[in-house]
Amino acid sequence: MQNRDPNNLNEYLQVEFDDVIAEPDGTYTYDCVWGNSKYIFTCAKNCCYKFLTIICAMPIAFVVGCSFACISFQHIWCIGPALRQCRINCYVVRQYLSTILDSCMGPCCSEMGLCLSRIRIGRYQLASTEVV
Repeated sequence: MQNRDPNNLNEYLQVEFDDVIAEPDGTYTYDCVWGNSKYIFTCAKNCCYKFLTIICAMPIAFVVGCSFACISFQHIWCIGPALRQCRINCYVVRQYLSTILDSCMGPCCSEMGLCLSRIRIGRYQLASTEVV
């Protein structure tokens, strides 16, 4: 139970005193005020967090667990098979359209390709004529 975030899901969440409150150079409070503020901040944060987790963590875990179970069920039993069916049907339609386009448009595109392949592009520089 030491590492409770093994996949670093919450590494952006920096909520320690030094991550939230900082005094810039030249603007300092008394050391005793700074130390006591840090102590009060940390105690209040920890107590409030623990209180909220006692009240809310298990119901939220239940709801989130059910939510992810529903999402998993939907993807495994509904979306996955529907996508597979769509891919199978689209493959047949693709083959059909490919055959039609190759039959009708293939000869025209082939002839246009032969005609356009004979085009040569050159660069010519004109002699400059000065008018005085």
